[in-house]
Amino acid sequence: MSTYNWDLIERLLHEVQNGEGSFAPRKYAEQEAAEKATAGEFNGDLDALKKTAADYEALLFKRGFIESRPEDEGGNGENFILTPLGARLLALIDSSIPGNNHPRQVLDEQADALDPATFEVVASKAQIA
Repeated sequence: MSTYNWDLIERLLHEVQNGEGSFAPRKYAEQEAAEKATAGEFNGDLDALKKTAADYEALLFKRGFIESRPEDEGGNGENFILTPLGARLLALIDSSIPGNNHPRQVLDEQADALDPATFEVVASKAQIA
């Protein structure tokens, strides 16, 4: 069973959604760790978190949750846009939406929640939200 750092994935997806510049997952991981440390929630290995963020970037791209921003929209090969699949994932795990813990829990119960076929089945269930 694969478990994911949903807070980090949420951060990466928000950065894709809001950014047009170069995507920097290691920097976002560092910012996430600093915010968690300030709140007394992070005491992990920053280098490991940065590596995880870079791995998540590759995974989200490979599995179709993000894609390269088209050149006519300012794409430079180093920035991304959310795909419809990525937008659905963000909507499920977004911490600003009340009740986001239940979808994360349901996703954690899957063999691999970020397998596109698995995610489609889970996300299509009305009771997840």
